[in-house]
Amino acid sequence: MGSNLAAADGSSPLQTCQSAVAALARLPGWRLAMRSRWYRTLPEPPLPGAPPFVNGVALLEHEGGGGDADPARLLAALHALEDAAGRARPFPNAPRTLDLDLIAMDGLQREAPPPILPHPRAHLRRFVLQPLADIWPGWRHPVLGRTVEDLLADLPDSNLPKPIPG
Repeated sequence: MGSNLAAADGSSPLQTCQSAVAALARLPGWRLAMRSRWYRTLPEPPLPGAPPFVNGVALLEHEGGGGDADPARLLAALHALEDAAGRARPFPNAPRTLDLDLIAMDGLQREAPPPILPHPRAHLRRFVLQPLADIWPGWRHPVLGRTVEDLLADLPDSNLPKPIPG
């Protein structure tokens, strides 16, 4: 999850992400198992004048067991939370009040229908992998078969996520 714009109610990006975690914990059929610490990162790709992001990762566990853990339904719920936070999509990679991505789901691999799983760019994004490593060391990418630590080691040391104190 991430945010780099204040919400309409004046909430800071960190407050918006914290509220999103609380909303994730209330999703029917899902349990919030863990949340990473928060990080500050620069936008990727770089966008002149765009403020830095607050990023983190949450691990949800399905409580219903099996069949109704539908990725499309979960993604729709995430989009509804983004909309409630005032997310606008004026152009790709635009600054945003809230961005909730589905990174992976029980090792599922799918190219269609949406969402594509695992997320097609997660392995290239330090702002995803660093918080993921906080809560799930040893996580293995379902397609690449590599651990989160190996994927992080492959990335350049530029734009290192900076932990947010507190």
